[in-house]
Amino acid sequence: MSITKESELAGMQKVSEAVAITLREMRRHCIPGMTAKQLDEFGGQILNELGAKSAPCLTYGFPGWTCISVNNEVAHGIPSEAKILNEGDLINIDVSAELDGFWSDNGGSFILGKDLNQHQHLVDTSKRILQKAISNIKGGVRIADIGQLIETEAKKSGYKVIKNLTGHGVGRSLHEEPHEIANYRDRLNFTRFKKNSVVAVETFISTSSTIANTQADGWTLMGDKGGYVAQHEHTIIVTDRMPVILTALNEIWN
Repeated sequence: MSITKESELAGMQKVSEAVAITLREMRRHCIPGMTAKQLDEFGGQILNELGAKSAPCLTYGFPGWTCISVNNEVAHGIPSEAKILNEGDLINIDVSAELDGFWSDNGGSFILGKDLNQHQHLVDTSKRILQKAISNIKGGVRIADIGQLIETEAKKSGYKVIKNLTGHGVGRSLHEEPHEIANYRDRLNFTRFKKNSVVAVETFISTSSTIANTQADGWTLMGDKGGYVAQHEHTIIVTDRMPVILTALNEIWN
């Protein structure tokens, strides 16, 4: 969507604060020994208290309020009772929601407790690349150029990118135009970012894989060559200067 009036800006700010606060509080609440289901129920309660409805539930009938992916899971992990969270796990929480007809999306990977498995560099790289990518987005910039920046920065740090998961437009629904804000230079994508448009920009920085495949459960995505992936995501408004980060309250860069 494009922001054309104050009521639209206020609506996007409200839903974005809801998903950002939920992500932040879920990360703070997470401790070794709890199940992904317990963490998800905590997040669902916050969304409900803020008047927001889970986007994955609403849009796709996803079996959870939020997506919680652990270790080798790339994205769309089911928050089940059987998934126990342990010290040193690489955890990704993705929270998206609808509130009063507006939709917003954000996510972040982090290490639970001590970095027992040396994932911190991957997580930090993903954060840094998202920050650099967003700082280079403004009206008129080619989407493919941001993709090239992301992949180039990943390669400099010894990583790859997942090529079939992308950022996207958001606002009046969960996924809108532009649908393909890729993590690499798509030479066939001539689309440019438009001033006042709302987009969810996300990194998928990978140790080994470049493609994420859906597993037998119909939801969970795993890398084609194994390894680990860190993802970080903000919903932003594109301007002719620095973007407005609507989900800044998630504190994923802290």
